[in-house]
Amino acid sequence: MIHPFLGVFLSLFCGWLIADGIVGAFSLSAKITPYLIILLTLFLTWGIIKICLYCFKKLKNRWVVNARWEFIAIFIAFAITGSTAGRLSNPLMELIGFHRDFTSGWAYWPLRIVLIFPIYQIILLLVGWIFGQYRFFYNFLKKMWSRMGLGFLFGESQK
Repeated sequence: MIHPFLGVFLSLFCGWLIADGIVGAFSLSAKITPYLIILLTLFLTWGIIKICLYCFKKLKNRWVVNARWEFIAIFIAFAITGSTAGRLSNPLMELIGFHRDFTSGWAYWPLRIVLIFPIYQIILLLVGWIFGQYRFFYNFLKKMWSRMGLGFLFGESQK
């Protein structure tokens, strides 16, 4: 039961951050500001929860997972993979000689994105395997590469 409570808490926190930023952008009376933040926080939290539940429902049907823990494992694997690939890309860029301070942003960022792409693919399969979702992520990557016209790398014939 910790996941629903954690989800509501994080949704409240996100709603509060957004509401505080919106109300802070306007110069309002100090008497009305806390009430407006509370009201806006509740409204935004409700919206965040509705959007998240809708997205979860759509993804659950699309991904065809058997158990809720698989769904959670897939989300955790995506989160770990994205963070790790982003963290690894900067040292790798420096290793190949592209330092952020000495390279133009027009060259640095496209090259970093191109470098992150294969790192992400490899880490996604590895983390998916650790979480017991290797087959899901293998099929996910195969489908993505096929849509990019690179399905032949997975042994698929070109149509």
